[in-house]
Amino acid sequence: MPALRRTLGLLAIPALALATVLPAAAAHAAPTPATSAPAASASVTVRPDAAAAGWLARQLVDGDHFESVFNGTAYPDQGLTVDAVLAFAASHGSDLAAAKATAWLAKPEIISGYLGDGTTEAYAGATAKLLLAAEVRGENPASFGGVDLPARLRSLRTAEGRFSDRSQWGDYSNAFGQSLALIALHRTPGDAPAAAVDYLANSQCADGGFPVAFGQTTCASDADATALAVQALAATGRTAKANAGLTWLTTHQNADGGFAAAGATASNANTTGLATQALLAGGHFGAGLKGWSRLVKLQQGCAADPAVRGAVAYDATGFTAGTGARATAQAVLGLAGTPLATLSAAGARPDAPTLLCPAPAVR
Repeated sequence: MPALRRTLGLLAIPALALATVLPAAAAHAAPTPATSAPAASASVTVRPDAAAAGWLARQLVDGDHFESVFNGTAYPDQGLTVDAVLAFAASHGSDLAAAKATAWLAKPEIISGYLGDGTTEAYAGATAKLLLAAEVRGENPASFGGVDLPARLRSLRTAEGRFSDRSQWGDYSNAFGQSLALIALHRTPGDAPAAAVDYLANSQCADGGFPVAFGQTTCASDADATALAVQALAATGRTAKANAGLTWLTTHQNADGGFAAAGATASNANTTGLATQALLAGGHFGAGLKGWSRLVKLQQGCAADPAVRGAVAYDATGFTAGTGARATAQAVLGLAGTPLATLSAAGARPDAPTLLCPAPAVR
């Protein structure tokens, strides 16, 4: 993995030529982000993942969370906040922002709104995702915000091995949550239950990919689900199943290097980010670097508005605020290439890097 990071770092130089990444404090000290180039000793070579995560950190509401707006009302978005925490760790930076976001996620009212109350309402996918974030941050998952996350998640496993929601509204659990549960529990004492690994492995479609929804009459492979499933199965020792999924991803990669969501044909940053992470982590470097290059092309560079430099657009139609944060968070995973099974915030830089561009030439 260190060799891969060096390779991606070298590729980043021509991708965002003439740009530098500065600590956030230094950037704010300048009159404007692009008025002057920094001294060589004050800057480091840009990495696309660091620039993207730095932009993402500056979008946090009150510096510690994300919100979603529905019918004109803003609601806390715990899922997107967790995505950001994972992205910060993958970029090895923005650690102050990550710490604040983690503290926000640990508030009792925030946890209960995301995971359910743990009795009448308990959601498998959300519990798995928050458990993974707590592990990545080096928190104690057995007492995160007063909740024993591993125990809560294990309590949601059915006899057949599926992690299912307990809710009056129905069971919306799927392959995303199952995969995240296996990855997160693999990182805990006791490992992931064999029955749960079997359940995911047995859901594989005949073509090698994995579906989002379980138990459908027709098994329809999905790039996002496959990207997470192969990471979960690789982590839990199901190498053959994981490799078949990786092969499916390579055969469904678009000509531009990206990946499309189910039912679509155009590449998007969210799916490409997850698929690229899986490919690089799984040693499929040719396809992985093609995906990485596609993400870099979607990243907003020095020609963009200063307010969005470093962000990643959802697709080739251009950057929009409504999709930018989630697209950037998931793109960082592909730009960094670190598998979820080993992702860690340990040693991350505290600052949120800013993409600083040279001043326009004076005419």
